[in-house]
Amino acid sequence: MTDQSPKGADGTGAKAVSRARRRARRSKAEQRAETLEQILDAAEYLFARHGLHGVTLRDVGKRVGIHTTLLHYYFDDKKHLFEAVFARRATVTSERRMTALSEYEAQAGDRPTVEGALHAFLDTDLDLYFEGGEAWMNYASFCARVSNTPEGAELMDAHFDPVVLKLVGILRRALPDHGEEDIFWGYHFVTGALMTTLARTGRIDRLSDGVCHADDFPAIKQRISDFLAAGFVALKQ
Repeated sequence: MTDQSPKGADGTGAKAVSRARRRARRSKAEQRAETLEQILDAAEYLFARHGLHGVTLRDVGKRVGIHTTLLHYYFDDKKHLFEAVFARRATVTSERRMTALSEYEAQAGDRPTVEGALHAFLDTDLDLYFEGGEAWMNYASFCARVSNTPEGAELMDAHFDPVVLKLVGILRRALPDHGEEDIFWGYHFVTGALMTTLARTGRIDRLSDGVCHADDFPAIKQRISDFLAAGFVALKQ
């Protein structure tokens, strides 16, 4: 007798269809993720050069090659896109610095030094930007540009206050004879030096007639922590 049961009656047909649908869903998810990364990369590049108010969603869409409708779908408006650009890498740099500071704190025990704390805080960040290629360098410029704007300051507070206060706590223990005022002014000068470094305006290239280069993060890393540490110490002299 010929088997008249329909193909897939044992479930194999249904399973194949299910697998195909899952592949399609994964493909759409991957496509969406890729599109989001392209949007964030483009926005990061533009915000780094022109700031929040110098960029339109149309500019971002043109750089990616998509309609602004899709940007509104994913991010609602330019402010939300700006915040997403900031948050994407802020989480990475904040977590890396927090880890470096915690490791240094455990290693130093009850004898932390200003130099050690600053190396943990600054070296980790400089390595990330330098080794991360163009994408991270764009983010460096972006952070430097927006750090002194109202919208950027709010994001700095939200994303970086915990790691900054971690550094300040170690500095307090390293400098027990320093008052709170000196500790916080010292940090103020640290962040100023870091933001100037991240901006990479090229001014030092011109002033030094090519002896120094704003992109030379290894040279900066070799000097910045010890230089700033001496400033902390000098505040008490």
